[in-house]
Amino acid sequence: MGTSSLQAATALLLHDLITPTEQGIASRVLAKTQGGNVTLFAFDRGQALSEHSAPFDALALVVAGRIGFTVGGEPLEAQPEMLVRLPANVPHALQALEASRMLLIMLREPAVQG
Repeated sequence: MGTSSLQAATALLLHDLITPTEQGIASRVLAKTQGGNVTLFAFDRGQALSEHSAPFDALALVVAGRIGFTVGGEPLEAQPEMLVRLPANVPHALQALEASRMLLIMLREPAVQG
């Protein structure tokens, strides 16, 4: 069964769900299930996540600001309402080109019951 830090049946502004940290990165898990989780990030300008990979696909939705991504060695820039697919096992990194917010949706395969 999943967990969520959000009140049910309520329309919420993403802006109000996280408090940015000066010269830092803030994150808040909004929902978590066996199939994945949804995390809201706030990055101050210049903050970055170094290159890493994950064993499952993820979708990064830029909510505010501009974020530079590198996915599999390919650079790209994303702005609000742009979605970036981060494939499983492919190295990726990001840097906030200005104060930014991003919704990260991690998509895990369900465990096989045997």
